[in-house]
Amino acid sequence: MMDMGSIWQRSKPDMVMVLVQIAFAVLTILYKLAINDGMNLRVAAAYRLICASAFTIPIALFFDRKNRAKITWSVLSKAFLCGLFGGSLYLNLYLEALALTSATFMLVVFNLIPAITFIMAVCFGMDKFNLRLAEGKAKVIGTIMGMCGAMLMIFFKGAEIHIWSSNINLLHPHRNSNEQIASHHANFGQKVLGVSCALASSCSFSLWYIIQAKLNKEYSSHRSSAALMSIMGAIQATVIALCVERDWEQWKLRNNLRILAVIYPGIVASGLVVIAMAWCIKKRGPVFASIFSPLQLLLVVIAAYLILDEKLYLGSMLGAMVIVCGLYAVLWGQSKEMKNKMKILEITRMPENDELVVISMPVTHDKVVQTYQSSAITK
Repeated sequence: MMDMGSIWQRSKPDMVMVLVQIAFAVLTILYKLAINDGMNLRVAAAYRLICASAFTIPIALFFDRKNRAKITWSVLSKAFLCGLFGGSLYLNLYLEALALTSATFMLVVFNLIPAITFIMAVCFGMDKFNLRLAEGKAKVIGTIMGMCGAMLMIFFKGAEIHIWSSNINLLHPHRNSNEQIASHHANFGQKVLGVSCALASSCSFSLWYIIQAKLNKEYSSHRSSAALMSIMGAIQATVIALCVERDWEQWKLRNNLRILAVIYPGIVASGLVVIAMAWCIKKRGPVFASIFSPLQLLLVVIAAYLILDEKLYLGSMLGAMVIVCGLYAVLWGQSKEMKNKMKILEITRMPENDELVVISMPVTHDKVVQTYQSSAITK
């Protein structure tokens, strides 16, 4: 019988990742409003990472002042790649896709991240699945369900659902319905470019999960690694922005919305959230962290309905249900794998001196017993 403290410790990564997705959903709505206000995308990315650096550096210096690991060239190179794929490149592609498509459509494509990350993790030998085991099937089926639910939300419209009347429309407060419809149907070239940017940003973010996991093994402090990533990303994004946008008027934050679109992403999304995600990746691995991304789509759909006056259809509701079911399936598979690993560690504990035998990803009980017996004979 597990006590409450044990349950809390095991559920902390799950709750942290839920909060991460809520923060990202707020960020998506905020960015859509800032883009509609005319904020330059490259400048927004640079400001976000600069603000993130200013926030994470003091945190890393304070909390890791006594136990900071040594920074090597290998650590710096991985931090540079994290800043690129999880920072400057990802942000520029993400914002471009968000500007060219709707928030919901962009996040639908973004839900390919779990599948892409899972494939990358398997290719790099960081994760594995066994379809003969229930947990292996759950991970694969849950990932597919999340993707199918996202596709259902965009390709199946169905009947409109009226929950209550909402007159709130922060995105286009002065446009009539005909203008909103015309704005929604952008030209085909822009849509293709938008989807391409969304796909590229998803691949970039998936690669960041993998590199971040490798960085965690070499550099244990997730606060300092987040600060290094922010610094590298800020330098890269600023160089990109200066090369592309040389009109200094675009760098001015004219109103409260643009100021908020700089401070919130910098402190929360690229500061606290990156630290939290690095910690979750360290605890559960890159696939676990990426599998929560469908939840962001569900939250954005709800927020868009409530405050952007977007319509809610039956397809969206059905897709959301499939996403949640897939999410629970993957979490069950992850939980089952964690329990099996704990049992393996208990089996391999030596009674003579209470030492642990290191096993390379055993998948059957027979292999565990065989490894234990071999170690005992060696001793």
